[in-house]
Amino acid sequence: MATKVSVVVWNEFIHEKNQEHVASRIYPEGIHEAIAGHLRSLGDMDVKTATLDQPEHGLSAEVLRETDVLIWWSHAAHHEVEDAVAVRVQEKVLDGMGLILLHSTQGAKIFKLLLGTSGALKWRESGEKERVWVIEHGHPIANGFGEYFELEQTEMYGEPFDIPAPDTLVFVSWFPGGEVFRSGCCYYRGKGKLFYFRPGHETYPIYYDQNVRRVMANAVRWAQPTEPVADLKIRQIANVAPLEQI
Repeated sequence: MATKVSVVVWNEFIHEKNQEHVASRIYPEGIHEAIAGHLRSLGDMDVKTATLDQPEHGLSAEVLRETDVLIWWSHAAHHEVEDAVAVRVQEKVLDGMGLILLHSTQGAKIFKLLLGTSGALKWRESGEKERVWVIEHGHPIANGFGEYFELEQTEMYGEPFDIPAPDTLVFVSWFPGGEVFRSGCCYYRGKGKLFYFRPGHETYPIYYDQNVRRVMANAVRWAQPTEPVADLKIRQIANVAPLEQI
């Protein structure tokens, strides 16, 4: 029997507590549970959740040691994430853990640590349609899609988007106001794989959409380490002997 992918879905869990319409009508158990519930139903993933208000934000060294892929959603409390926890996640990604960064995590400490840019962009929240074009049809994250899919109501993000050029650009989004946005970006950092996926504003039921759910599942399977997570080694700078006699 194949080993299940070990996934942690992290959410700052602020809007669901502070905004009644988000809590009661859209994500009553939190964005993290909306994402985790679907991934659990697929059968090939062991999915846990963690939130900002937990000790060490639920991302202790012990938790990360057993995590193949971390999914991260944040928006209003980027600054509240402890620097030590962000660095811990960064180091685990460099050692091989997969990381999926969602929507407004372009402002998160972990985003800036791994990508080295501000993540600045244009935005507008007016319930517009988003057309997500598939750019790289042969990529595993695009499995099961045609030319594009659409979200009927979402927040607009527009270029310029202050990120490094992606190693692979999987999706580009178009909005009725004429804006476009690099909405599905893959990177390699150290031994780890990173995927940034734009859709996911908290005031819309994005994470119940079947196309978004397919992207999420595909991304987890793509981002998982190529070797068992228990075998991932901490990087070291060491003084070593020559391989051959000089």
